[in-house]
Amino acid sequence: MQKKKYNISVEATLEVMGGKWKCVILCHLAHGKKRTSELKRLMPNITQKMLTQQLRELEKDEVINRIVYNQVPPKVEYELSEYGQSLESILSALCTWGENHITRVYGDKFSVLEESVLNDQLK
Repeated sequence: MQKKKYNISVEATLEVMGGKWKCVILCHLAHGKKRTSELKRLMPNITQKMLTQQLRELEKDEVINRIVYNQVPPKVEYELSEYGQSLESILSALCTWGENHITRVYGDKFSVLEESVLNDQLK
């Protein structure tokens, strides 16, 4: 592996977690194993291609585990790896900041948050 130079360490974090969807995927997986179809249902605005790409990148970075069950039809689940679990405090802080931001900008956070399993915990 070629040595990489970072200007600041947060670049390394963003390299793994950056983008619109990776943190959302990680938040869902922080609440338990999910199949691809479950993740797609939880994130209706992500394309199948993008979901697959993001899952592959997270797996490559060893943040998630891909579990393949030897059965017909094939069954695949994703979960946070032990290494990925170290991101839970970061994800929680991002969610908290986002809630505060939404409240500051829009007032009632429930007027702009879609119904979701993760958002139900805020009530």
